[in-house]
Amino acid sequence: MNLDPTLLDLVVCPDCRGDLAPVGEELVCGSCGLAYPVRDDIPVLLVDEARRPA
Repeated sequence: MNLDPTLLDLVVCPDCRGDLAPVGEELVCGSCGLAYPVRDDIPVLLVDEARRPA
């Protein structure tokens, strides 16, 4: 995954407004734990597309 660090400073979890951190090929929320996919270096910040924490 090749995301611009400036972009990572701007995006937040659309569900809880928590900070997102890159983990593998996903952006994971530090607050609620939702994991958002990144496809072709584009974050898909849709709650319906997110993976729920176990």
